Amino acid sequence: MPKIVDHDERRLELVDATWRIIARNGLEGATMREIALEAGFANGALKPYFPTKDTLLEFAFSHVFNRTNQRIAKVTHGLSGLAALRAFSLEVLPLDEERINEARIVIPFWQRAVNDPQKALIHQQSMDEWLAAIRRYLGEARDAGDVSTAVGDDVLAGQLLNMLLGAQIEAALAPAGRTDFGHDRQLQGYLAMLGGQARP
Repeated sequence: MPKIVDHDERRLELVDATWRIIARNGLEGATMREIALEAGFANGALKPYFPTKDTLLEFAFSHVFNRTNQRIAKVTHGLSGLAALRAFSLEVLPLDEERINEARIVIPFWQRAVNDPQKALIHQQSMDEWLAAIRRYLGEARDAGDVSTAVGDDVLAGQLLNMLLGAQIEAALAPAGRTDFGHDRQLQGYLAMLGGQARP
């Protein structure tokens, strides 16, 4: 009998291979031939799944975003307000090698999105989803009396999102093996300021 091919599984194998190569060699080193070799595929076998490297990069970005969202859903289940906001942020921050590698996928995607309206739209939709979640958590925290600053939630949400994205850039550009950038302590400082608390 002919072997049944799980096409979704094959796509994920290719995304994982892309991830590893970009982490090691950067976007330019992630040629379709190198990706096929890394995944154990024949060179031409990629075409039915990803006709171009751009389509593969889009899928890889979406995969990273969805994977992050799955982790967020798990850790925020049953939480609200500042507890949910902290849990959300810790899943986005590049606090370990896995999440640093995720940042190394995201940054080349952003680079392409500057001149590619389709990628820019994918990015904007993703960020709008995160901003909506951040605003919801901030609103819950304000209702609970845990946020007392007069700064509006839209501004606070933008500040936090920019901090999270900036942390990804810092981690992706750092030497290999470095994982401690103080991002968790910066997050704690931000959360403390929401309630007017001063912390070192």
